[in-house]
Order: sequence, then structure tokens, then C-alpha cells
Amino acid sequence: MTRIQRGIKVTLVTIAVNMVLAFIKVFTGLIGHSYALVADGVESVTDVFTSIVVFGGFKIGAKPPDENHPWGHGKAESLAALFVALILCIVAVGIAIQSIKEIASPGFAPAAYTLIVLVGVIFSKELLFRFLLKKSKDLDSLALKADAWHSRSDSLTSLAAFIGISISLLGGEKYVSADNWAALFASGIILFNGLKILKSATNELMDTMPDPEVEARIRDIAKGVEGVTGVEKCRVRQSGPGFFLEVHIEVDGNISVYHGHETAHQVKKALMESDLGVIDAVIHIEPADSQGT
Repeated sequence: MTRIQRGIKVTLVTIAVNMVLAFIKVFTGLIGHSYALVADGVESVTDVFTSIVVFGGFKIGAKPPDENHPWGHGKAESLAALFVALILCIVAVGIAIQSIKEIASPGFAPAAYTLIVLVGVIFSKELLFRFLLKKSKDLDSLALKADAWHSRSDSLTSLAAFIGISISLLGGEKYVSADNWAALFASGIILFNGLKILKSATNELMDTMPDPEVEARIRDIAKGVEGVTGVEKCRVRQSGPGFFLEVHIEVDGNISVYHGHETAHQVKKALMESDLGVIDAVIHIEPADSQGT
């Protein structure tokens, strides 16, 4: 099974789980008079929507390079992650606004059975988060990682709802708005995760250099090839799970063009065969005594 097929399978499982949980939370919250649980359910509805976006990102990202997209379609996954992040931020603001309104004019205390539902929801969402995070690492997918943290934020909002409902039930009328305060707190968690994912997705789309460890590995691999005396420049851009590289290597300026070309070929081969996930590499040769351009 290919990476894309595995990613799609994971996403379909996520969509099915979130659809069930969203229905349970919204329905229970409405009949149990818990706005925190309804808000939590709405957040799960966005989970379904964003998982569909991630699904689309995988499908598009799997397309090979073509005349209009010579670098491939890997950025589709980054765009999917960006979209997920924006949805998270919008949902967070919406929940916060509604929570403040509910705090200003509190209604009924939530029903006790909403706590039982929340225990099951928290357990389910935490399992889903761990499952998605593991798969995002296995498949090296930012979009899946974004979806995983979306699930974790859902788990935390459920926990906040549990605490708020518990306080409402134990504290009586004076603490009936605790449920709404829990929903407000949950919105802050959602917004934090949304901004965190937004930063990562934006960095990929803007071709920000990856972690210094990645560049260091590339330089070490290039320097390990016979005939390379140094690495003058190393530019890296990420596309989906892989990298496009531009590496300027230094070689003895007195060797023939043929030998210089052969050295560059060996550097490219070493990089392509590494575990870094290099999609393509352009190797430029500089004489060792040159400053480069």
C-alpha cells in the first residue's frame, strides 16, 4: 500500500469516528442543557470537515509533476493544513463569542448524564489523537499532524466541558455559568492549536528552511562523497513529505569537466538514496578556491 493510500485510509477512519462523536455530543448537549458540550460537538463537526480537506490534500498531492506544476503537487498537503488551521481559528472565535453571551445571561444547569457522555468522548478522542499523530510521523504528513492536533484540541475541550459541568452540578445555581466558562476556556485551546498549525503550514508554503538538522544531514552526505572538498551553499524547500534541494559543492578546480560532472552525479545519487525523502536535487559545482556565486 502506497503512502497516499495509507493516508487516505487513515483519513476515512477519522471522518467516520468524528461523525459519530459530533452527533452524540450535539444531541446530548441540546437535551442536557450544556452549551460546553454543544460547543464541543460543533468543534467535532469541524473535525469532519477538516478531515475531508485533508483527504483532498492527499489526493491532489499524489499527482505527479506536469507541464503546469513541474515541482509536483506536494504543496496541496500544506494548503490543506493551512485551511484546517484557519477553520480552527474561526471556530475558536465563534465559540468564545457565544460563551461570553451565555455567561452574561446563564440558563439552566446541565444534566448529570452529560458527564457520562463526556468520559466516553474524552477517551475516544485521545485514542484518535495518538493514532493520527503516530500515522503522521509514519507518513511524514503535516496535514495529518494538523488533523491529529485538531483531535487533541477536541479532547481538551471535552475535558474543559467535563470540569465546567461538574462545577455547575456541585455548586448549584451560583455556579451554573461554569459550563459556559468551560466553553470559553475550550475556545482558547482551539485558537492556540490553530495558530500553531497555521505557523507550520505557512512556513512550508513560504519555503522556509526546515530544521537545521536536515540541512546538516544534507551537507554531511555531500561531503562524504569522494572528490567533494566542501559544501558552499545548501538550499532546501519542502513539498509534502519530501524535499527539493539545490546544493553547491566544492571540488578541485583542476579536474576535468567530466570528473566534475561525475562527482555531482554521485552527490545527487547519495542524497536521493538517503532516508531524507529527497524528491530531486540540483548539484552545482564550484572550484575549491572560488568564493562561489
